[in-house]
Amino acid sequence: MALLSVAEALERVLAQAEPLPAGEVPLGDADGMVLAYDLKARRTQPPADVSAMDGYAVRAADVANAPVRLKVIGEVAAGRPFAAVVGPREAARIFTGGVVPQGADAVIVQEVTQRQGDWVEVQKPTGKGRNVRAEGLDFRAGEVLLAEGHRLTARDLQLAAGMNHPLLPVHRRPKVALFATGDELVPPGNEPGPGQIVYSNGFALAALTRAEGAEVVDLGVVGDKLEATIAAIRDARALGADILVTTGGASVGEYDFVNRAFAAEGAALSFWKIAMRPGRPLMHGRLGAMHMLGLPGNPVSSYVCAFLFLVPLIRRLCGRSDLAAPTQTALLGCDLPANDERADYLRASLRDGPDGAVATPFAIQDSSMMAPLAKADCLLIREPHAPAAKTGSRCSIVKLTR
Repeated sequence: MALLSVAEALERVLAQAEPLPAGEVPLGDADGMVLAYDLKARRTQPPADVSAMDGYAVRAADVANAPVRLKVIGEVAAGRPFAAVVGPREAARIFTGGVVPQGADAVIVQEVTQRQGDWVEVQKPTGKGRNVRAEGLDFRAGEVLLAEGHRLTARDLQLAAGMNHPLLPVHRRPKVALFATGDELVPPGNEPGPGQIVYSNGFALAALTRAEGAEVVDLGVVGDKLEATIAAIRDARALGADILVTTGGASVGEYDFVNRAFAAEGAALSFWKIAMRPGRPLMHGRLGAMHMLGLPGNPVSSYVCAFLFLVPLIRRLCGRSDLAAPTQTALLGCDLPANDERADYLRASLRDGPDGAVATPFAIQDSSMMAPLAKADCLLIREPHAPAAKTGSRCSIVKLTR
């Protein structure tokens, strides 16, 4: 039976995934969350013509033939408007952010003036509207400034505050539970015994998950026992996980219990094994409302599968429309042989060349090697049965997040 393609596998992962329910959260808690509805401005900014500089509010016609002396009739500070009207050959002292008084249509910067009691000498002319931030320059009430499906950044929160929104309508953050399987795994900082290795996958997966705006629950390392694996799955459900991610134990060995544990709990698998390298034994299914991804145990396979499948799933649950990282083109930095029946995702460096970006895959692509993965700038994609490719030919890449 032919293995499932990467595109078909991703389609199945996302097929039953819908954005999580929306609710309002305080502005300060919404960083990285995704808007559930369009956000309209509740006010106009600035709400009136205001000064962009410290200086004097004047009538441009009065200073067209500067130097000229004007009578100072008052002062305008931010938050303290001036009620009087600026008449012919009059001026009002004004500070940045102050509302330009009626009658004035320009602001002279103080550096080209000289004050003498109730009079000010304007030494240079200026034009109408100069140094004035017009009403609505930034935005107007009723404008949609942040759209549904947009992931909020620090700048967006600043804008939303200026729009006068104390609460924002966003999709709930997905809760992702993680656990690894393997009697051979020991935590970092411990000296591995014979046949043991230091556990690393969970740290990358948790960081990747948090970077996408999800909440992480780390259930740690589970021993190679069916009962322990089932118990960890039940713990994830009890915690209300939206996604359960496992690493290791997804193959067909006598000590690979993840598939059997999923089956024992009544999970419905949509696929197990795909036409991809690294990551052939990837597993996906549903257990009630909980999505499940069984990732391979090799560090590179685990990360690449998470990048290609877990990240889009999290984004879908968050309510985003930009699900998968965009594919780009580059020039190949070395010759490559013809590919077999599996799609290859080669770890590669990326540099600027005279004719565009150049992607060069690392010489050794073993799925256990973490150092090349950490150095990689992108994944170079080789489609199934791709013919041999020469240096300088076009290739497809997807940039890795940092």
